[in-house]
This record gives sequence, structure tokens and C-alpha cells, in this order.
Amino acid sequence: MKFDQRPAANNPLSQSTRLDYLDSVRAFALLLGIVFHAALSFVPTFIGWAVMDVSTSSIVTSFILVSHSFRMELFFLIAGFFSHMTFHKKGARTFLRSRFTRIAIPFLVGWFILRPLIVSGWIMGYQSMSGEAKILEGLIGGCLSLGELPKDLLVGTHLWFLYCLLIVTSAALLIRQVLTINPKLHTASARIGDATAKWLSTSRFAIIALSLPTTAGLLFMSDWGMDTPDKSLIPHLPTFILYGGFFTFGWLLHRQQNLISQFARLSIARFALCIVSILACLILSEFQQDLGHPEYQTIRTAFSFSYALMMWALVALTIGLFKRFLDHPSKYVRYIADSSYWLYLVHLPIVVWLQIAVAEIELHWAIKLPSISLLTVLISLLIYDLCIRPTFIGALLNGRRKPSQLLPKHTLNTH
Repeated sequence: MKFDQRPAANNPLSQSTRLDYLDSVRAFALLLGIVFHAALSFVPTFIGWAVMDVSTSSIVTSFILVSHSFRMELFFLIAGFFSHMTFHKKGARTFLRSRFTRIAIPFLVGWFILRPLIVSGWIMGYQSMSGEAKILEGLIGGCLSLGELPKDLLVGTHLWFLYCLLIVTSAALLIRQVLTINPKLHTASARIGDATAKWLSTSRFAIIALSLPTTAGLLFMSDWGMDTPDKSLIPHLPTFILYGGFFTFGWLLHRQQNLISQFARLSIARFALCIVSILACLILSEFQQDLGHPEYQTIRTAFSFSYALMMWALVALTIGLFKRFLDHPSKYVRYIADSSYWLYLVHLPIVVWLQIAVAEIELHWAIKLPSISLLTVLISLLIYDLCIRPTFIGALLNGRRKPSQLLPKHTLNTH
């Protein structure tokens, strides 16, 4: 398979500068994932998480439902947008190399490092709920879990999104290459894609139009809402197709860069649609376990459509709000954007251990949840700034080494 290796110097897409607000959007999606995982121990019913806190609330359940509906979809849309930017700015060879170094390597190396730490959290969590957590025993048990390989190899962690992104990106490049073989077919498909993206971005009915195929995909999920494909390396087609759809839409939006502003425009109607869809999802979700309800399938279909509306509305409004308030350079926002990838990669063991540490303390969940989230970010940021940002790992994750903001600058070698 041959790709055009030229970076298309005359292509206006190759002249793009950094879009700070979209960097911020991507960072927000990843940071929201940290809060999402931190919230799972405060759900009123046991869901198989590592630990269940003594303080729980149905408010947390609502937050989990809403945040899970759009955070990764938002991430994949932005990933598609930036993938198209990188592909046409730097050429296929550089793009493929960057995908390998920034996605494949963190996925493979990160899994072997994080899997034992995550398993240790589950061991300590179950110990905590039945008595007292034993840190050393948990860590040893986590390390010994690697001895069960190849069983569950590369599955069972939050790094599934990297595996999914690798497959979706590979599929997009393969389809592009197949179309490129036939110039007429390639031109026709590009025109259809551009016209579709333009209509979906400019039409007042765009959210509804996008929600219809999304609803069909959601009906194939094993649970209500989006499944998490972390149990097997065999792709769960409905999930991968939906994430691939968001990636493709982001790819098409970058082909006509003005479209993303139109897609993300803010309006009273969109905010109203978002609120109504959220309320509908929260109400209909109460029937999720009532399999014997005579109108179960109708209710599930209505829930799926509301969920799809909520998903697309939140994705569009999030981008619009960030463009409205953060469409300008900021060294602080850029620092968080640069660090967000690392924060999400390493956060889960820290979150679980902190959840276990506070699970039996008689404090309100509204104090514990923000505290766990903030401490996780601060601990991860400290490690990032001192040990990651100025090293080869920082170059692998961010494209190049950058100086630490905490260490004296004369102690760093940034070359």
C-alpha cells in the first residue's frame, strides 16, 4: 500500500495554526473522564466497581449518565479533526509515525504498567468492603496477575480508547487509500462527504439528523447508552462504528474548517434541545431494569433517541462554548492541554486508591468526589512536570520535550 508522501505544501489545510480552543476541548473531554471514574464509587447501587463509598447519591448516577454520553464521542470528533490536519500538513509517513508513537506505544507500554496497578486497586477495594485493605498484598496480587497472561492480554483497562482509535484511524486511511486508487470515485466521494458535512453543520435540524443513525447504533448496545468495549480485542462493531462516525465527522469538518464553527454555533434552541433530551434520558433511564414492562422496547427506543440527541447536543455545545470563551492563546490552558493526555493515561490507579482511602470516612460525597478528582490531577500533574514533560516520554506524548515549570530552568536540557 502506497500513500502520497508529500505534505501538500500548496494545500491551505497545511497552513493551519494551532487551534487553542480545540486543544482545550480535547483536554476537557479527558479531564471529564477523570471525574467520571472518580464518581463511580458514589453510586447508590453496587455496579462492580473496585469500592463502594459509605456516602452515595442518585445525583452522581445522573452525572455519570450524562457525562458518559458525550465525553469520548467529543474526543473522537476532535481526534478526527486533528488527524486530518496532521495528515495533510505533514504527509502520510509522518502521520503514520506519529500515530504509532503517540497511540500504539502508550497503549502497549501503558497497559503492562497500569494493569497490575489497576488490579491491585480492585483487590484492595474488595478487601476494604469486607474488612481492611492491605496495600502490600494488593500490589503483590496486581503484579501476579500478569502471570495469567495471555489471558485478558491488552484488555480490562481504560486504555481501550487508544485501541479503538488505532482501529478507527487505520480504517479511515484504508478507505481513503481504496478511494484514491480510482480518481473519479475519490473525487465523487469527497464531494459527497463535503456536501454532507456542510449540510449537517449548517442545517438547523443537524442535531436531529445526526441522532437518527446514532439511535440505530445505540439499539445494538448490550446496555442502555454507549457500551465500553474493554472486555475483548475483537471490536464490538456498533461501538466502533459510532466512535468511527464521530472520528469521520471530525475528519470531514477539517476539510472545510469554517464548518466546525457553524456546527458548534450556540443558540437558545440548541440549549433547550439539550436540556429536554437530558431530562428525557434521566426519566426514561428509570425503566432500564424493568424488562417485564409491556412497553419496554418502545421505552428503550425513546431513551436511545433522547440519548443520541443529548450526545450530539452536548458535543456541539461544548465546542461552541470553548470557542466562545477560550479561542485565544493562554499559556496556562495550553499547559493543561499538553498534560491532559498523560493525566488520563495514569489517572485510574490513583483514583481507585484514593476512593479506597476515603470510602469509610463519614464525609459527604460532595466533598469526597471533588477532592479525589483534584488530588488525582495534582498528583499526576506533579509527576508530569518533573518526570515526563522535559523527558523523552514528554516528546513521545506531546511531539517534543518541553521545559518543566517547577524545576529551575538552568537545570534542564531541552535540546
